[in-house]
Amino acid sequence: MPHFATFDRRNYRTVSAREGYAQWAATYEDTIKRDMDLWLLGEIQSVRWSAVEHCADLGCGTGRTAAWLASRGVRQIDGVDATPEMLDRARQRGVFASLRPGDVCATGLPASAYDLVMTCLVDEHIAELTPLYAEAARLARRGAAYVLVGFHPFFIMATGMPTHFQAADGEPVAIETHVHLLSDHAQAALAAGWELAEFREQVIDNRWVEMKPSWAAYRDVPISFAWVWRRHEL
Repeated sequence: MPHFATFDRRNYRTVSAREGYAQWAATYEDTIKRDMDLWLLGEIQSVRWSAVEHCADLGCGTGRTAAWLASRGVRQIDGVDATPEMLDRARQRGVFASLRPGDVCATGLPASAYDLVMTCLVDEHIAELTPLYAEAARLARRGAAYVLVGFHPFFIMATGMPTHFQAADGEPVAIETHVHLLSDHAQAALAAGWELAEFREQVIDNRWVEMKPSWAAYRDVPISFAWVWRRHEL
Protein backbone atom coordinates (compact mmCIF):
# COMPACT_ATOMS: atom_id res chain seq x y z
CA MET A 1 0.00 0.00 0.00
CA PRO A 2 1.42 3.44 -0.88
CA HIS A 3 2.28 5.74 2.02
CA PHE A 4 0.94 9.28 2.05
CA ALA A 5 4.34 10.66 3.10
CA THR A 6 5.63 9.75 -0.37
CA PHE A 7 3.23 12.27 -1.94
CA ASP A 8 2.88 14.95 0.74
CA ARG A 9 3.54 18.42 -0.72
CA ARG A 10 2.02 20.46 2.11
CA ASN A 11 3.97 19.22 5.16
CA TYR A 12 1.27 20.48 7.50
CA ARG A 13 1.34 19.58 11.15
CA THR A 14 -0.59 16.30 11.36
CA VAL A 15 -2.99 15.15 14.06
CA SER A 16 -5.10 12.03 14.60
CA ALA A 17 -8.62 11.80 13.21
CA ARG A 18 -10.01 11.99 16.75
CA GLU A 19 -8.11 15.18 17.55
CA GLY A 20 -8.55 16.74 14.13
CA TYR A 21 -12.30 16.33 13.86
CA ALA A 22 -12.75 17.56 17.43
CA GLN A 23 -11.17 20.85 16.36
CA TRP A 24 -12.86 20.93 12.96
CA ALA A 25 -16.39 20.13 14.15
CA ALA A 26 -17.45 23.76 14.62
CA THR A 27 -16.57 24.78 11.05
CA TYR A 28 -16.84 21.47 9.19
CA GLU A 29 -20.22 22.24 7.63
CA ASP A 30 -18.89 25.55 6.32
CA THR A 31 -15.85 24.07 4.61
CA ILE A 32 -16.71 20.64 3.21
CA LYS A 33 -18.00 20.81 -0.36
CA ARG A 34 -21.40 19.23 -1.00
CA ASP A 35 -20.18 17.81 -4.30
CA MET A 36 -17.47 15.83 -2.52
CA ASP A 37 -19.96 13.15 -1.52
CA LEU A 38 -23.64 14.13 -1.71
CA TRP A 39 -23.50 14.75 -5.45
CA LEU A 40 -22.13 11.24 -5.93
CA LEU A 41 -24.87 9.74 -3.76
CA GLY A 42 -27.40 11.40 -6.03
CA GLU A 43 -25.83 9.69 -9.05
CA ILE A 44 -26.22 6.18 -7.62
CA GLN A 45 -28.84 4.12 -9.46
CA SER A 46 -28.65 0.72 -7.74
CA VAL A 47 -30.04 1.80 -4.35
CA ARG A 48 -33.68 2.84 -3.86
CA TRP A 49 -33.24 5.12 -0.88
CA SER A 50 -36.95 5.37 -0.07
CA ALA A 51 -37.13 1.58 0.40
CA VAL A 52 -34.47 1.56 3.15
CA GLU A 53 -35.89 0.80 6.60
CA HIS A 54 -32.74 0.66 8.73
CA CYS A 55 -29.40 2.32 7.96
CA ALA A 56 -26.12 2.24 9.88
CA ASP A 57 -24.07 5.39 9.23
CA LEU A 58 -20.46 4.57 10.13
CA GLY A 59 -18.41 7.69 10.72
CA CYS A 60 -21.57 9.80 10.69
CA GLY A 61 -19.78 13.03 11.59
CA THR A 62 -22.10 16.03 11.85
CA GLY A 63 -24.94 14.10 10.24
CA ARG A 64 -24.86 15.77 6.82
CA THR A 65 -25.01 12.40 5.03
CA ALA A 66 -27.82 11.20 7.28
CA ALA A 67 -29.79 14.37 6.62
CA TRP A 68 -29.47 13.70 2.88
CA LEU A 69 -30.60 10.09 3.36
CA ALA A 70 -33.57 11.12 5.50
CA SER A 71 -34.61 13.62 2.84
CA ARG A 72 -34.69 10.72 0.35
CA GLY A 73 -36.96 8.63 2.57
CA VAL A 74 -34.59 6.47 4.63
CA ARG A 75 -36.61 5.72 7.75
CA GLN A 76 -34.28 4.87 10.64
CA ILE A 77 -30.61 5.79 10.89
CA ASP A 78 -28.18 4.74 13.62
CA GLY A 79 -24.98 6.76 13.67
CA VAL A 80 -21.52 5.91 15.00
CA ASP A 81 -18.56 8.26 15.19
CA ALA A 82 -15.31 8.39 17.15
CA THR A 83 -15.53 12.12 17.87
CA PRO A 84 -17.96 13.39 20.54
CA GLU A 85 -17.78 16.93 19.17
CA MET A 86 -19.04 15.72 15.78
CA LEU A 87 -21.77 13.67 17.47
CA ASP A 88 -22.93 16.79 19.33
CA ARG A 89 -23.48 18.46 15.97
CA ALA A 90 -25.23 15.37 14.62
CA ARG A 91 -27.73 15.32 17.50
CA GLN A 92 -28.87 18.81 16.61
CA ARG A 93 -30.15 17.58 13.23
CA GLY A 94 -32.82 15.34 14.74
CA VAL A 95 -32.56 12.72 12.00
CA PHE A 96 -30.98 9.83 13.93
CA ALA A 97 -32.79 7.03 15.76
CA SER A 98 -29.60 6.59 17.82
CA LEU A 99 -26.09 7.98 18.05
CA ARG A 100 -23.13 6.43 19.79
CA PRO A 101 -19.40 7.05 20.13
CA GLY A 102 -17.40 4.20 18.69
CA ASP A 103 -14.96 2.72 16.23
CA VAL A 104 -16.34 2.29 12.70
CA CYS A 105 -14.56 -1.07 12.54
CA ALA A 106 -16.12 -2.31 15.79
CA THR A 107 -19.37 -0.41 16.26
CA GLY A 108 -21.25 -2.51 18.80
CA LEU A 109 -24.39 -2.21 16.65
CA PRO A 110 -26.55 -5.34 16.27
CA ALA A 111 -25.59 -7.92 13.65
CA SER A 112 -27.69 -8.53 10.53
CA ALA A 113 -29.93 -5.57 11.40
CA TYR A 114 -29.49 -3.13 8.52
CA ASP A 115 -30.53 -3.01 4.88
CA LEU A 116 -28.12 -0.13 4.20
CA VAL A 117 -24.68 0.52 5.64
CA MET A 118 -23.11 3.86 4.78
CA THR A 119 -19.58 5.27 5.09
CA CYS A 120 -18.71 8.72 3.72
CA LEU A 121 -15.28 10.38 3.71
CA VAL A 122 -13.87 8.10 6.38
CA ASP A 123 -11.71 5.42 4.78
CA GLU A 124 -8.65 7.65 4.25
CA HIS A 125 -8.30 7.88 8.03
CA ILE A 126 -8.23 4.08 8.52
CA ALA A 127 -4.93 2.27 8.18
CA GLU A 128 -6.49 -1.06 7.11
CA LEU A 129 -9.70 -1.49 5.12
CA THR A 130 -10.35 -5.16 5.90
CA PRO A 131 -11.88 -4.54 9.38
CA LEU A 132 -14.18 -1.82 7.97
CA TYR A 133 -15.63 -4.02 5.24
CA ALA A 134 -15.92 -6.94 7.67
CA GLU A 135 -17.86 -4.81 10.18
CA ALA A 136 -20.19 -3.55 7.45
CA ALA A 137 -20.82 -7.17 6.43
CA ARG A 138 -21.57 -8.14 10.04
CA LEU A 139 -24.20 -5.40 10.28
CA ALA A 140 -25.84 -6.16 6.94
CA ARG A 141 -28.97 -8.18 6.33
CA ARG A 142 -29.22 -10.48 3.35
CA GLY A 143 -29.63 -8.27 0.27
CA ALA A 144 -28.31 -5.17 2.05
CA ALA A 145 -26.24 -2.51 0.32
CA TYR A 146 -22.99 -1.04 1.54
CA VAL A 147 -22.30 2.41 0.09
CA LEU A 148 -18.82 3.81 0.63
CA VAL A 149 -17.87 7.27 -0.62
CA GLY A 150 -14.24 8.29 -0.34
CA PHE A 151 -11.54 10.83 -1.12
CA HIS A 152 -10.01 9.53 -4.36
CA PRO A 153 -6.50 8.09 -3.98
CA PHE A 154 -5.56 9.49 -7.40
CA PHE A 155 -6.29 13.00 -6.13
CA ILE A 156 -4.28 12.47 -2.97
CA MET A 157 -1.33 11.14 -4.95
CA ALA A 158 -1.53 13.69 -7.80
CA THR A 159 -1.85 16.74 -5.55
CA GLY A 160 -0.05 15.66 -2.40
CA MET A 161 -3.01 17.06 -0.45
CA PRO A 162 -4.16 15.41 2.80
CA THR A 163 -7.52 15.94 4.45
CA HIS A 164 -6.96 19.20 6.30
CA PHE A 165 -8.67 22.12 8.01
CA GLN A 166 -7.84 25.58 9.30
CA ALA A 167 -7.30 25.77 13.05
CA ALA A 168 -8.72 28.64 15.11
CA ASP A 169 -5.41 30.51 14.83
CA GLY A 170 -5.39 30.15 11.04
CA GLU A 171 -2.83 27.34 10.89
CA PRO A 172 -3.60 24.65 8.29
CA VAL A 173 -3.63 21.27 10.04
CA ALA A 174 -3.64 17.87 8.36
CA ILE A 175 -5.60 14.88 9.62
CA GLU A 176 -3.80 11.56 9.40
CA THR A 177 -4.36 10.36 5.83
CA HIS A 178 -3.85 6.91 4.31
CA VAL A 179 -3.73 6.11 0.62
CA HIS A 180 -5.88 3.11 -0.33
CA LEU A 181 -5.81 2.01 -3.94
CA LEU A 182 -9.13 1.05 -5.52
CA SER A 183 -7.86 -2.52 -5.67
CA ASP A 184 -7.40 -2.42 -1.88
CA HIS A 185 -11.12 -1.68 -1.55
CA ALA A 186 -12.04 -4.46 -3.95
CA GLN A 187 -9.92 -7.04 -2.16
CA ALA A 188 -11.24 -6.10 1.29
CA ALA A 189 -14.86 -6.07 0.13
CA LEU A 190 -14.69 -9.39 -1.70
CA ALA A 191 -12.95 -11.01 1.27
CA ALA A 192 -15.87 -9.89 3.47
CA GLY A 193 -18.44 -11.44 1.14
CA TRP A 194 -19.62 -8.33 -0.69
CA GLU A 195 -20.51 -8.32 -4.39
CA LEU A 196 -20.05 -5.22 -6.52
CA ALA A 197 -23.27 -3.55 -7.68
CA GLU A 198 -22.08 -0.13 -8.85
CA PHE A 199 -19.00 2.09 -8.94
CA ARG A 200 -18.83 5.81 -9.71
CA GLU A 201 -16.13 8.46 -9.77
CA GLN A 202 -16.18 12.21 -10.20
CA VAL A 203 -13.46 14.52 -11.48
CA ILE A 204 -12.66 18.18 -10.96
CA ASP A 205 -14.85 19.72 -13.66
CA ASN A 206 -16.38 23.13 -14.36
CA ARG A 207 -18.69 22.81 -11.34
CA TRP A 208 -15.72 22.36 -9.07
CA VAL A 209 -13.66 25.14 -10.62
CA GLU A 210 -16.59 27.55 -10.24
CA MET A 211 -16.86 26.63 -6.55
CA LYS A 212 -13.11 26.63 -5.96
CA PRO A 213 -11.21 28.55 -8.69
CA SER A 214 -7.83 27.73 -7.13
CA TRP A 215 -8.40 24.11 -8.14
CA ALA A 216 -8.36 24.88 -11.88
CA ALA A 217 -4.88 23.33 -11.92
CA TYR A 218 -6.47 20.00 -10.90
CA ARG A 219 -9.07 19.94 -13.68
CA ASP A 220 -9.89 16.38 -14.81
CA VAL A 221 -8.24 14.78 -11.77
CA PRO A 222 -10.61 12.37 -9.93
CA ILE A 223 -11.66 13.85 -6.59
CA SER A 224 -13.98 11.23 -5.05
CA PHE A 225 -15.56 7.83 -5.67
CA ALA A 226 -18.56 5.76 -4.60
CA TRP A 227 -18.73 1.98 -4.26
CA VAL A 228 -22.05 0.17 -3.93
CA TRP A 229 -21.72 -3.39 -2.66
CA ARG A 230 -24.43 -6.00 -2.04
CA ARG A 231 -24.62 -8.72 0.60
CA HIS A 232 -26.37 -11.73 -0.93
CA GLU A 233 -25.27 -14.48 1.46
CA LEU A 234 -25.05 -14.72 5.24
